[in-house]
Order: sequence, then structure tokens, then C-alpha cells
Amino acid sequence: MKEKLQKIADEAIEYLKSVTDTQKLNDLKVKYLGKKSELSNVLKDMANLTKEERPVIGALANKVRKEIEEKINEKEKELAEKELAEKLEKEKIDITLPSTKIKTGSKHPVNRVIEEIEDLFVSMGYTVETGPELETDRFCFELLNLPQGHPARDMQDSFYITDEYLLRTQTSAVQARTMLANEEKSPIRMICPGKTYRREDDATHSHQFTQAEGLVIDKNISLADLKGTLEIFAKKIIGENSKLRFRPSYFPFTEPSYEVDVSCFKCGGKGCNICKQTGWIEVLGSGMVHPNVLKMCGYDPEKYSGFAFGLGLERIAMFKYGIPDMRYLYQNDVRFLSQFDR
Repeated sequence: MKEKLQKIADEAIEYLKSVTDTQKLNDLKVKYLGKKSELSNVLKDMANLTKEERPVIGALANKVRKEIEEKINEKEKELAEKELAEKLEKEKIDITLPSTKIKTGSKHPVNRVIEEIEDLFVSMGYTVETGPELETDRFCFELLNLPQGHPARDMQDSFYITDEYLLRTQTSAVQARTMLANEEKSPIRMICPGKTYRREDDATHSHQFTQAEGLVIDKNISLADLKGTLEIFAKKIIGENSKLRFRPSYFPFTEPSYEVDVSCFKCGGKGCNICKQTGWIEVLGSGMVHPNVLKMCGYDPEKYSGFAFGLGLERIAMFKYGIPDMRYLYQNDVRFLSQFDR
């Protein structure tokens, strides 16, 4: 039996010399160390040995097994290093070759405008508020002085989900939510950029667009505060040479109300096809918060006043980046968007 064990060890070590890949090495493991290997068969015959012979043969068998395992592990390590070297040789990179430019994404111009507006107003002490896009009729209309049957509701053809819920037509709903949540009636300075939805089906409008709403509520807020705020906004976001023009208008939630125009970014006020030869482009609506809105949201209009404004961010992006056609913002043309990598 000693001779058998020694023969198994010699054969295994000799066979290892000819092994050149991991598959043959695995076959060798099964042949010499597996459950049906010659070594296992020898160990099964130990039952026929005397008590004196069993410890001697057992120790020798363990020695043979350990020797074979060590040799296999050495061979396994050798083959792994060889295979890694061959792989590195085949997959090596010539660092002297010119690199391939990897195309990366860039922020959409509307998102860039949102971030700039948020940074500007946060620096002026405003907070950035958010609200649900699926809004209730109460917040979207009633608390903004647009009760059921109000004719101004026809100005906004809405996406109603049920009689109570609709996709918000304006971010002004967040103003009402913010005022109602302010139980201490402390001063409010907030903006809310976000998506809005209206049933539009003509060539110059989209069913989805982006707005930014602003609201200030405090004691002794006047129209001069609104005008000064919007002038800072125009010069910082649109351009230092921007001029504003206020035109009386009507909004149910403000009184008095104003449409605000900015001097044309293309012609500088001289008149062109963008501004329809007027030199001005409408950018936002604004006004002093209507007393009814203040009352419904828990503020005493005798003590508090405020102003609100809302603007379309697609139009601001056009002014800021000189984009002549709003449709470019929705077509996702890589040639157009790549201009904003810088």
C-alpha cells in the first residue's frame, strides 16, 4: 500500500509537468483528489489493515494528498499568471494613439435658466417652494379669486382628471399653499419654478411649459418693490442693457395687474421680426396680490400687502441664449443642445 501511495504521488507530479491550461488542471484534481480517485480507493482499503499499520498508512496518505494539493496550487498560480500576461498582451492599449472624444450630455437651456433664477432669488432672501403638478380646483382656482363660473376660467383650457383634480395650469397654486401653510403669518418671499399644463393645440403653443412664480407678502409692500425686483431680475438674468415696460392688464388674483415687456434681445428695441417691429417682447405677468386672495389665505389685507409675478422660462431661455425659435427647446436635437456644453 505504501508503494501504491508513492506511485500515485509520483504520477500526479509527473502529469502536472505537462499541464498547460486550467481545464487539464481541473481534470487532474478530479483524477487524483476526487471522491472516485485512486487515492480515495487506497484509503477505502485501510479497513483491511491492522491497528498498527493504519496510523502509518494514514499519515502517509495525508502526506501524499498534501503534497499533490501543494503542487496543484503552485501550478494553478503559475497558469493564472500566464493567462493574465497573455490577456494583458492581447488587450494592451497604445497610449501614443490619439484619443477618441467621448460625447457627454449637457444641461438643457431651460434647466440652466431655472438654476440661475433660483440662485438669484435665494441671494435676495427668497425660498424655493414646490407643489404637486396634479392639483385641486381649490388651490388652482378658488383660492386665487377664480370661483366656479368665473369667466376668467375660460382663459385657461385645463386638463381635468376629475371634477376636483386637474393638471395645474399655473404655478400660482403654490402661492396659495405657501400662504395657508404660514400659520405665524411671518413675511413670505418665495419662488416656485415648475411644469404647467394647458389644452393648447395651435402652432405657437405647447400643452406643457415651464413657469416660475414669485410671491412676496409683508407689511407695507408696494408697487415700487415689485418694479425694483423685476428690474434686478431682468438685468441679472436677461442682460445688463435690458429695459422693462409695464402695461396695465387684468389677472383675477392681482389688483392692479401689469404685463411686463422687455426690450428685444435681437434688435435692442429698434424693431425686428422677433418683436414684430415693436422693439418689445412680453415676458411676464405681475401685480399686487388681490385683497380677496389675502383674505382667503388667512391674511388681513388691512395689515398685509404683497406682489406676485409669473413668467414663462422657455421665453427667458430664448432671450438669454438668443434662440430664435421656441421649438428648438423641445426637439432634442443634439446639434442644438451641444452648444450648451460650455
